[in-house]
Amino acid sequence: MNWITFALIGYLCGSIPFGLLLTQAAGLGDVRKIGSGNIGATNVLRAGNKKIAALTLICDGLKGYFPVLAATFWGGEQAALAAGFAALAGHILPVWLKFKGGKGVATGLGVIFAWSWTLGLLFCTVWLAAFLLMRISSVGALSAVVAVALGALFGMPHIPLPVWAFPLLALIIWVTHRANISRLLKGEESKSSFSSKA
Repeated sequence: MNWITFALIGYLCGSIPFGLLLTQAAGLGDVRKIGSGNIGATNVLRAGNKKIAALTLICDGLKGYFPVLAATFWGGEQAALAAGFAALAGHILPVWLKFKGGKGVATGLGVIFAWSWTLGLLFCTVWLAAFLLMRISSVGALSAVVAVALGALFGMPHIPLPVWAFPLLALIIWVTHRANISRLLKGEESKSSFSSKA
């Protein structure tokens, strides 16, 4: 199996719109018509169900993690890179939803963990710290991917892949958050809360 095969597998896995499927299965309606219209876990939380939001977060992470894990085992470094970026692309640009998907944070985290567990832990630590400080989900995500990029560039241990992959992933996440960044600069980005009803 070559890297193109794993890229296709990664894209198909990444394009599964768990946020949409889970909210509809739970009777919460179309998540694309709620809040920001995003299919990611943060917007699913706005539908008012913490359990479905948490499940969305987990599933979106796993759809990035498992394709890369399989590619690493059966295809090697090039396949792992292809599967990771393709899974991220699938979440952001899913063919099933007319290429209008999520922003890639949870799926990106799954990819990062599969590429390097140390950078995955760094992501979680920085996201939590930034979120607790600011109570803004986008600040946590943007801070975390920058930390991962810097960690890769400055030689954190257990990074078996080329370090350029991590800054590139961070750049993609920043691009998908350009509307959030604009609101942050204007002081208009809304704070997140985990107090929604379960």
